[in-house]
This record gives sequence, C-alpha cells and structure tokens, in this order.
Amino acid sequence: MIRELTVDLGDRSYPIYIGQGLLQDIAVYLTKHGISKASPLLVVTDSHVAKHHLAAVQQRLEQDGFRTAVHTVASGEKSKSLRVLEDVVTTCLQAGLDRKSTIIALGGGVVGDLAGFVAASYMRGIRFVQIPTTILAHDSSVGGKVAVNHPLAKNIIGAFHQPELVLYDTTTLGTLPDRDVRSGLSEMIKHGLIWDAEFTAWCEDNADRLVGLDPEALQYGLYKGCSVKAAVVSQDERENDLRAILNLGHTIGHALEAVAGYNELLHGEAISIGMVGAAMLSVRLGNPESVYTTTERIFRKFGLPTRIPAHFDTDAIMRAMMHDKKFNEGKMVYIVPTEIGKVEINKNVSADLVRDIVDRLKQEA
Repeated sequence: MIRELTVDLGDRSYPIYIGQGLLQDIAVYLTKHGISKASPLLVVTDSHVAKHHLAAVQQRLEQDGFRTAVHTVASGEKSKSLRVLEDVVTTCLQAGLDRKSTIIALGGGVVGDLAGFVAASYMRGIRFVQIPTTILAHDSSVGGKVAVNHPLAKNIIGAFHQPELVLYDTTTLGTLPDRDVRSGLSEMIKHGLIWDAEFTAWCEDNADRLVGLDPEALQYGLYKGCSVKAAVVSQDERENDLRAILNLGHTIGHALEAVAGYNELLHGEAISIGMVGAAMLSVRLGNPESVYTTTERIFRKFGLPTRIPAHFDTDAIMRAMMHDKKFNEGKMVYIVPTEIGKVEINKNVSADLVRDIVDRLKQEA
C-alpha cells in the first residue's frame, strides 16, 4: 500500500509518497516529476546510509539513464556545517552540475537539511528530492526548511527551498538503531501534541508497535505525522505565524543540542526534553496540570528522556537560547501547549521564567 499526500503551495506543490519498497522504482518517480536525465544528479548521503542503500539507488538510477555523482558525509549532526557545505559544493562543480541538475538527499534529517541548503544556494537554486531514511526525517523532509548549524546556534544559516517530491520508503527504517527509532518517534508525537489529541492517544496506545517498527503502525503514524506537517506548511510556508507551532519543544531542545556540541543528545531526545519543559511552562502560565503529566507520561513510555542531564550548565543553555531565531529583546516566542492537541504562540515569555523551567528540568533529573 502506498499513501500519498500533497503539500499545497500552488504551482510549487509537491507530493509525499509513503510505502514499502518505493526505492525500487526511484527512476520512475523521478521521471514522472520531470527530473532531467540530460544533466547530472548528485546523491548526497551519509556513511551509515551509504552502506545499506546507496549502491542499489545508484544502480537503479543509472540503469534508467540518469548520470549520478555521489557525496558521502560522516553520520551525525556535525556534518551540518559550512565546511561540509563547501565540500559538497566542490563535488557539485567537479561533477558538472548545472542549473537543470537535481540533488538527491538520501538520508535522515542532517543529510536532508544539508543537501537541501546546497540545492538552495548552488547556482542560486536548483531542484532537489528528499528520500528520508529515518523516522525523524518524516518531519524535516517536509516543508522546505534547509540549513546548516553554527557552533553557537542550530539551523541559523539556512533558507526555505521546497523539494520536488518526498519519497519515503519505509523499508529503509529497518536498519535504524533502537535509539534512533525512539528519537524519531518524538517528532511523530509532537505532531499529535500540537494538532490532534486523538492521534496523540493512538501514539501512546501503540508505543510498543511503533518502537518495534511494526509496518502497519509505522506507515499509519508517519502518514498522520506528515499530514499535520503538510497542512501547517500549506497554510504558512515561511513561518510568518502558524508554522511556528511546529517548534514545540525546540527552543530548549536546540539549546541543549548546541551545549552538547551536537554530540551527546540526538535531536529527538533534545526536543523530548524541550516538550516536557514546554508542558511545565504551560502549567506555570495557568493551564491544566494534566498537560504536563500526560506529556511526560507519553515520552517516558517511548523510552525518551524527560530531564536535562545534571552536568549541563544552565548559563550555557540560556546563552544558546539567546542566539535562537525566536529570541528578541529579552522575550521569547514560545510554543505553549494549552491542552493535548492544541498549542498557542506566546510571544511574551520572559527569559527568567524559561530559566526557572531549565533549572527544574535539571533538579528533577
């Protein structure tokens, strides 16, 4: 069974295909969406994904007449850097990519963000295709946010650049380590928490099936998560208002990643902690205690962290948040859950209140 969604952006709309075995027909999908065979393609992937999927993808493309070059980066968040970006651009030039070329992002969120930003900036913008191979990337591969990190702040150097299509072959998820599976599921839970209480309850009820990569549960969960992302992006492509709700948990989460040197915590683990912090903040702002207790219970059920490691320095976390795009004049734009399945955009949260939440998240560890 193949599930299909559309991100509705007028003449820049694009489909999301979700199903098993889709990479076997990758050339068919690219041809269907007008990807040129006359100009070379560049497949950007990472060292982990390359071992499992690169040879088959490259073979199928070349058998169908596509000319492909490959750039493989190290696995992990540290590859989202200006230095690595320059290396990929060098490969683009050496491979002869032109304005009609396409970049294929074969990997998780790091590869998708990096390859997408290369596509956005190379020759002032060429086409790209997202082929996510992680659960986490069901969020990052949709919506056109592409970026690299600075040592002081995550995703601070980037652009909006929409893909031509998203091809999500769920069979690729079978090679993920358990920790990566759980990390990715945090973004799935997030989509329920911001938009759909019924889906949130479904995630909790099906936690064991999702962690165990049950094909039916996984495909349904990914479809529902992508549906929320597609609906939000279709209404607010460039985060002028509504799209900000997708940042639930990310203010604290991104700061934790930066303080950890993009090494100690996986992205989904960091935003899991951040979402629990947002629920704590919600209660401080007068919302029901159940927002916090339910949020924490769900993440614990998925085996995800809900507290900041005690050795993380509070001052360093706050400094990292000051570099966040959502910080302005001592106030933070914060996504606050008001009940399960609903959030509000609060543009007047004080840094002092956030610091109190950070301290609590450490003290209760």
